[in-house]
Order: sequence, then C-alpha cells, then structure tokens
Amino acid sequence: MKLAVEITLYPLDNAYIGFIQDFIARLNEEPDLYVNTTHTCTLVSGDYDQVMHVLHREFKTTYQQVGQAAFVCKFLNADNMDIS
Repeated sequence: MKLAVEITLYPLDNAYIGFIQDFIARLNEEPDLYVNTTHTCTLVSGDYDQVMHVLHREFKTTYQQVGQAAFVCKFLNADNMDIS
C-alpha cells in the first residue's frame, strides 16, 4: 500500500526556520521516499510502512531538538494516485 502525507511543522521556538529546514533535509535523505516541499507544507509519499517508520523516527528527533513543536498532517491512501 502507498501512503501520501502532507506535513506542516510549527516549531515553538523563535529560531523555527532552522528546525524546519533540518526536518525537511532529513526526509530528503530517504532514498525510498518521494519528498516535495512547497512554501507551506511538505508532501511525503512511498510505501506505507516505510513512510510511517521514517515519520515516527523524524517526529521524535524533532521533538528532542526543539522541545515543543506542532505537526499538522493529512494522511491519504495513495494506491490510486500518481505521485512521483
């Protein structure tokens, strides 16, 4: 099963830009995921289990770095979508 996730990160820190850039950079290091970043969100898609594994790890890393942050996410079954 394929999964597509639209993610917006709101680090609750005055130096928020660096935390957002770091989160996106870590996602882009994943060779099995498709990552597309816009001005307001990042779309991550790929195999369901792989996407969830990476997000689990990267959400935790972000919380450890920032302390407080809000992730706003939309999850969509992408089996019938052309995302590449």
